[in-house]
Amino acid sequence: MSKEDDVIVHDGGEFSDESSISNSSTNPFLDPAVEKKYRQIYENSQYECRERFDPEFTWTKKEERKLVWKLEYKVTFLACLMFAALQVDRGNLSQAVSDNMLADLNITTDVYNTGNTIFYLCFLAMELPSQLVSKRLGADVWIPLQMCAWSIVSLAQFWLKGKNSFYACRALLGIFEGGFIPDLVLWMSYFFTASELSIRLSLFWTTLELAQIVSAFEAYGFLHMRGISGKPGWAWLFLIEGLSTLVIGIAAWFIMVPSVVQTKKPWNKKGWFTEREEKIVVNRVLRDDPTKGDMNNRQGLTPKMLFKALCDYHEWPIYMIGLLAYIPQSTVQAYFTLLLKNLGFSTFQSNLLTIPSYVIHIILLLGLTWLTERVNERILLCLSQPLWIVPLMGILRWWGGANVNKWGTYVVVTLIMGSPYIHAIMVSMCSRNSQSIKNRTVSASLYNMFVQAGSIIASNIYRTNDKPMYYEGNTVLFWLSFAMLPLLLFTKFYYVSINRYREKRWSKMSQEEREEYITSTLDVGSKRLDFRFAH
Repeated sequence: MSKEDDVIVHDGGEFSDESSISNSSTNPFLDPAVEKKYRQIYENSQYECRERFDPEFTWTKKEERKLVWKLEYKVTFLACLMFAALQVDRGNLSQAVSDNMLADLNITTDVYNTGNTIFYLCFLAMELPSQLVSKRLGADVWIPLQMCAWSIVSLAQFWLKGKNSFYACRALLGIFEGGFIPDLVLWMSYFFTASELSIRLSLFWTTLELAQIVSAFEAYGFLHMRGISGKPGWAWLFLIEGLSTLVIGIAAWFIMVPSVVQTKKPWNKKGWFTEREEKIVVNRVLRDDPTKGDMNNRQGLTPKMLFKALCDYHEWPIYMIGLLAYIPQSTVQAYFTLLLKNLGFSTFQSNLLTIPSYVIHIILLLGLTWLTERVNERILLCLSQPLWIVPLMGILRWWGGANVNKWGTYVVVTLIMGSPYIHAIMVSMCSRNSQSIKNRTVSASLYNMFVQAGSIIASNIYRTNDKPMYYEGNTVLFWLSFAMLPLLLFTKFYYVSINRYREKRWSKMSQEEREEYITSTLDVGSKRLDFRFAH
């Protein structure tokens, strides 16, 4: 056993022991007042893992590393696979339009924009309702149901006939896909600590880009099926990829579990973990964030809980970032293949040429998210996104050679598409700054609603009368990109100021006053004086 595995940590110091270690230095439950308070909270909420809660429990680092790897296989991999299925079914439209889908259906660019707007409106409208249903039924029930429902709609696009059927399918896809991402993030939070979740979310969105790469290769093959049974290639694309998602959705019914302690099923009687492993997962998660046990995983939100979570104004700067941050990239992404075709590339070249942007995107996403946890700095590092996009949008808008230099324009658009992606960082900040399950449930949905609102804006920036290079639209995108700079700086200042104010008040309190506050305060969630915002 390594030296790292041999160290046991106590409040009084460190000494060698080959049997166990404890993260007692970060264990809030060693304070009897804190333990008593949260033990009562867990009992009142009937928290499903409360029987595994043990403030004195210890484990080795070797055990923890082994268990985290098991979580990667059981939880992270499954979540990434399901998210990839979502991205394939909502992202293959941009590949379909490169195969003359608009002409085949006799619809214009503006109708295409309206269809995307309908999708995002329905997606946005279902965010909170989906979270409420998921919290009542359980993510392990609701998520597979969502996947099966949207995959059936996705494959039904094989029979699209025109504008009306296009609108209907976009609406149904938005309804069934809405809420899926925050549902899945909440489910993952049951198994991982806050810092671990941030890194896993970066893997989560890396899967999105990998799915785009695989989908681009698939599209290259499926679009060559034009003419088989008298159907265009894009119809076969929808059918085959929809069927693949349906298979994953059905498998998810049998694989997903409600919680750490509820993994045994008739077809898996041993479950995922031993009793000791369950105690390790539960206690490491609760010591990182005690509020993760303040609700049962089948406990629905009441209107009062929902209203209080909506009124948590401390999360609103993050929501505003979600509204603006991704509009430039979303706009360009929806038209990427059309832009490439307008530059003179063929249908098949246009799909394959999207791949380099996804590779750049993956590298920057993983690197930036890892760096935020490494140096414990988020907002300032997120400034890399507008600092990257602003000059590129300026070149795309005002570069006089855009109409003739297709390869130069392709490089600029590819770099815009591959820009630093701060979505995983923002989702993690929402989770960390919520400080309760009920707030975390609502904040995840609200944040994603603002992101979808941004997508609605993005889907209406490029217009038919602005073809083929959309100069007016790119002017709008330039200034929206620029607006992210003051917004991020304000968010940093806001959280730093609140933390300093609270720390000043907290430091003036005696130990007895602090214990009295912890046990008797009516402040909840992120309003607590002893809570500090991640930034």
